Amino acid sequence: MSGAVADALAAQSDAVRARLEALIRLPSVSTDPAYEPGMRATRAYLLDWFREMGLQEVQELDGGGHPALYGSWSGAPGKPTLLIYGHYDVQPPDPLEEWISPPFEPTERDGCLFGRGASDDKGSSVIAIAAVEAWLRQPGGCPVNVKLFLEGEEEVGSPTLPAIVARYGALLRADAMLSADGGRASATIPTINVGARGNTGFEVKLTTAAKDLHSGKYGGAVRNALHEMAKLVASLHDAEGRIAVAGYLDSVAPPGNQARHDTAAFAVDEAAFCAEVGAAPLGEPGYTLRERLTLRPSIDVNGMWGGYTGVGAKTVIPREARAKLTMRLVAGQDPAQARALVQAHLQAQCPPGVRLEFSTQGGGSPASSLPLGHPLVRAGSTVLERLLGQRPVPVRLAATVPITALFKRLLGIETLMFAFGLPDEDVHAPNEFFRLSSIPLGLRAWVMLLEELGRVDPAAFHGADAAP
Repeated sequence: MSGAVADALAAQSDAVRARLEALIRLPSVSTDPAYEPGMRATRAYLLDWFREMGLQEVQELDGGGHPALYGSWSGAPGKPTLLIYGHYDVQPPDPLEEWISPPFEPTERDGCLFGRGASDDKGSSVIAIAAVEAWLRQPGGCPVNVKLFLEGEEEVGSPTLPAIVARYGALLRADAMLSADGGRASATIPTINVGARGNTGFEVKLTTAAKDLHSGKYGGAVRNALHEMAKLVASLHDAEGRIAVAGYLDSVAPPGNQARHDTAAFAVDEAAFCAEVGAAPLGEPGYTLRERLTLRPSIDVNGMWGGYTGVGAKTVIPREARAKLTMRLVAGQDPAQARALVQAHLQAQCPPGVRLEFSTQGGGSPASSLPLGHPLVRAGSTVLERLLGQRPVPVRLAATVPITALFKRLLGIETLMFAFGLPDEDVHAPNEFFRLSSIPLGLRAWVMLLEELGRVDPAAFHGADAAP
């Protein structure tokens, strides 16, 4: 049955691409209030699509920030109920001058569709929605009950998602979740996602004086805020790249044999990896590049500023410096504890007369893990093996999909990330793109996956094999 549905959907590939292009044209940047009209227009477009495809209970779910979008279909009694997740918000397009084509005008080049949000996450979300729509066009409807849930704050850390779940928990109850966010690990090796690193972070303000000072009158006599900030952030790692924060790794267990074996099956050439982006390698000794990216935690400075940054010179000693830091977390790490340890380290390294202030946006998200025996993993692996002729390798994402851990904690359901973006598609950077070849592949895979999951007893999602 799924073959016929996929064939019918393939005949509508131009319409699916048109949906994606229409969404890229809508500037749904969640972090910048200037883009609020684009956020509203995107919500209206998607809600209209939900209604057109025959979903019920179509509505916005408001938690006090950017609303999530919801629609359901429950015409498969006795079959599993799946929550299908994506997010409609995107990162800011800056720096605009580095885009070859306008960020919100979808442009095809070399078999790729360029535009902000094309890969993260509009491409894979359109694929998932279109697959559900194709099943609903069939006389018997979809093989599973579905609840579409598109978030509007993923790119800002999902701050009001707990409030949405608290307010609309009854609507969101399901046996399991499929995520259209997450991406593939390789274009050539079939992989299936079984987890992701967590994420948290904070901003730090460092102050050394009551005001900015003339460098001729005070240079060499007082502390410089930027110098002090540079020393502080440099102290987070040793010369070889190890994290030097006391206690930060205490709750992190060494990677197990199975995890290291699976990671080795998807090896990455470190020199080529770094050369591709013009970077120099650095990282925790004793671990491969792939292990450092997926099985080990990290701490990074995302931005650091202060003093004079305008045109020309200004001989000033800045009184204040700021930095933004993020931490990618692995199993065993608590976001709040990780922040506290890093902040305690910075305070301990801070010299007399220098003051630090910390601020946090959102609480962060712990790492997530999906048991290898879970029905989602078995069904996804079966589909990919049929489609690609090779059993997929279990992999973990280096990045973070906050909803996976959050929905496990709040709703008690596991998530399979089943997205089709690829690692080199310049997500969050200028010239983001999505391979057009991923559209037919993703459509067929999603159609097959929904049918495969329709064969699973709903109780199996809550049995012993589904437990961590």
